[in-house]
Amino acid sequence: MANMIDILLLGAGGREHALLMKLAESERAGKLYVAPGNGGMLQIADAAPVNQDDPAEVAAWAKDNGIGLVVIGPEAPLVEGVADAVRAGGIACFGPNAQAAQMEGSKEFAKQVMDRAGVPTAAYRSFTEEDACADYVRELGGPIVIKADGLAAGKGVIVAQTTDEALAGVHECFTAFGDAGNTVIVEEMLEGPECSLLALTDGTTVVPLATSQDHKRAYDGDKGPNTGGMGVYSPVPILLDGELERMIEIEQKVVDQLRADGITYSGCLYGGFMLTKDGPKVLEFNARFGDPETQVVLPRMKADLVEAFLACDNGTLSEDMVSWGDDWAVSVVLASAGYPGSYEKGKVIHGIDEADACEGVTVYHAGTALDEYGKIVTSGGRVLDVTAVAQTFEQARANAYAACDLIDFEGKQFRTDIGLKAILGRENL
Repeated sequence: MANMIDILLLGAGGREHALLMKLAESERAGKLYVAPGNGGMLQIADAAPVNQDDPAEVAAWAKDNGIGLVVIGPEAPLVEGVADAVRAGGIACFGPNAQAAQMEGSKEFAKQVMDRAGVPTAAYRSFTEEDACADYVRELGGPIVIKADGLAAGKGVIVAQTTDEALAGVHECFTAFGDAGNTVIVEEMLEGPECSLLALTDGTTVVPLATSQDHKRAYDGDKGPNTGGMGVYSPVPILLDGELERMIEIEQKVVDQLRADGITYSGCLYGGFMLTKDGPKVLEFNARFGDPETQVVLPRMKADLVEAFLACDNGTLSEDMVSWGDDWAVSVVLASAGYPGSYEKGKVIHGIDEADACEGVTVYHAGTALDEYGKIVTSGGRVLDVTAVAQTFEQARANAYAACDLIDFEGKQFRTDIGLKAILGRENL
C-alpha cells in the first residue's frame, strides 16, 4: 500500500470540488480537509477552521494536524504567500510562491517576464496616473483593452469597443478596485478564438494538460456582461496544425525565464491564449487551475493527482505522470438569477443526486452551502458545474444539458449554447 498522506485543500469553488474529487481517487490520499469548502466538498472532506488567505494560520494548522500536502486552489492565497509559509514549515505544497504568483498578481510583472522571454502577447503600456492613461486612450481610440494591474476578482478587465467605453474603463480601474488599480494596463485588442492551456510544472519540466475553451459572457451568443465563466469544453478541436505545440513552447519559455530570473515556478501555470492569424498570443497568465476549465480537464485526465502535485513540489515531475484518452467533456454552469450582478442566496437546490446518477455526469458544487437542516442551498453567483464526459462531443453536450434539466432551484439560469463553437469550426467563429 502506498504511503498515505493527509491533505488540506484551500478554496470553495467548482474548481476546488473537482480538485478534491480527483485527489480523493489517489491511493495516497489519507484524510481530506478543506478551508472553507462548499456544500459538496463538505460531504467528502472535513472543514479546517483556518482563514485560507492567512499564511501563518494555514502553515501552523497544517503542521499541528500532520498535513502532508497543502493544495492551494484560488489566486488570493498564492499572492499572499501561503505557499511560502507552508513550505517554510517543511510541508509539501502545490502552488507557486508569492514571487512566482505575480504572474497573475501583477499584469505588469507578467508582461515584463513575457517581454524578456520573447513570447508573443498584446502590445501594452502601463500607467499610474488616470489623466495620462486617459490621454493615451484618446490617442489610440477603440477597440482597446483596459486592465487593472492587480487581482480584482475577475472583474478588472474591460474590453472596450469605443473610446468612450475605454475611458469609462480607465476611470473604473483607477477608482473601483482599490490597490489592484494603482497601476492600469492599456493593451491592443487581439482578434481570434480563445483557448486555455493549463500545465503542471516543477520549475523546470512543463507538462501540458488538455486544451479547453471557456464561455465568459453571461448570455447565449456571447452577449451580456463578462462573468467568471458560464461553461466550458475540452479538448478544443479548432486548433490548427502547430498551434498547440506553439502554446506549450510559450509556457516552457516563461517557466525558463522565471528560473533565469531566480524564481522557481512550481504548480499550475494557466495560459489564456488568443489564436490570432499570426499564431497564438498570450492574453494573460494565471497562477492556478482555471475555473471552470478544471471541471472538464481533470475528469479527462489519467493521473494520480497526489503523486503529480508532490512531484511539482519536489522537482521530480515527468511527462509520463499524466495521460489522456480520446473522450470529450462539456460543463454547463448553473447560476443564480441576476449573476454576475447582485443575486439572492439560500435557495434550496433539488435534483443534484438524480443528475449525478446520469451516465458520465458529475455535478461539481461551486456556490453552495448546507443550511441548518442539512439541505444544499445556493450561496454564490455560479452555483453548480454540470459536467458530462462521453466518447463524442455531441453526446457529452447532450448529456450535460439533460442533467441540467434535472436540477432545480429558484432563479436558475444557464446558457444553452455551450460548446456550439466546437461544432461550427474555425472559419465560422
